[in-house]
Amino acid sequence: MTTYEGINGFAVQSVATDPSPSNEGQVWYNNASYAFKLTSVTTAGTWAAGGNLNTARQELSGCGTQTAGLAFGGDPAPGTSTEEYDGTAWTASGAMNSGRGNLAGCGTQTAALAFGGTPVAGQTELYNGASWTSSPNSMNNPSTQLGGAGTQTAALAFGGGPGGGPVTGGTESWNGTSWTALPASMNTARRLLSAAGTQTAALAFGGGPPNTAATEAYNGTSWTSVNSMNTARRTAGGTGTQTAALGFGGYTTVNSAATELWNGTSWTSNPNNMSTARSSLGEAGTQTAGLAFGGYAGGPTVSAVTEEFTGPGSPVTQTITTS
Repeated sequence: MTTYEGINGFAVQSVATDPSPSNEGQVWYNNASYAFKLTSVTTAGTWAAGGNLNTARQELSGCGTQTAGLAFGGDPAPGTSTEEYDGTAWTASGAMNSGRGNLAGCGTQTAALAFGGTPVAGQTELYNGASWTSSPNSMNNPSTQLGGAGTQTAALAFGGGPGGGPVTGGTESWNGTSWTALPASMNTARRLLSAAGTQTAALAFGGGPPNTAATEAYNGTSWTSVNSMNTARRTAGGTGTQTAALGFGGYTTVNSAATELWNGTSWTSNPNNMSTARSSLGEAGTQTAGLAFGGYAGGPTVSAVTEEFTGPGSPVTQTITTS
């Protein structure tokens, strides 16, 4: 009789916990759960439920990773709530100094930057993993419903506009201390857009009004129009890099659950969508390990739902059935 050891030259390893990381095709026996398991690679991205936010809200911002995420701001008032995610659950942390919605943010769970928003469109705050500090230096062009990318010491703000004022394509850079207005302006002025990337390699996509699918890449000097999204939308979640971005949710003519992946050249619609369609949501993570949280779910419903995205090509653990 052919055996696994005879084919591979070694026996299946027996372990008490699943190995991490593991390689595609790796097989083991988990003697705690009494199950044979293997590592396979996803062919399409999938969403799975995560732990709910403690404070349901929309028009919030976020940053960090799927296992070390940060959610801050949003509506309803006072819009100062801050929460940290550990890959399983959210924990309340230090409140923002200026409550706001429709803000932008970037950075990590322990070194975040929040800027813009309503009603304090020019205010900037820095988070150190426990508390927020207000910067004395405001944005040159105070904006709400804007996009943001980068880190706490090297950020980029773009799009949006003053509350009740005209839509803009303006761009500003942050050096850790102050903002500088840049001559570069997006080709498509817009609010309510999504963003990914860094200060010198950013990606802007979607937005409105009216809803747009326009996508632009920033190289540190200027914006270039590239291939559009498959579905025009505004207030979607966005995360990742300029060459590997993730867009999800948002508003078309209704709240959307649709997910798209950007490869540096074009967008591809992912066959698996979020479980909860919503707009004005928060985001964190990467294209292969994304995080969506909060948002507007329709009617009177402001959401606390969190979903975790595992992108195509990512390793996943599966149980082998022997029956």
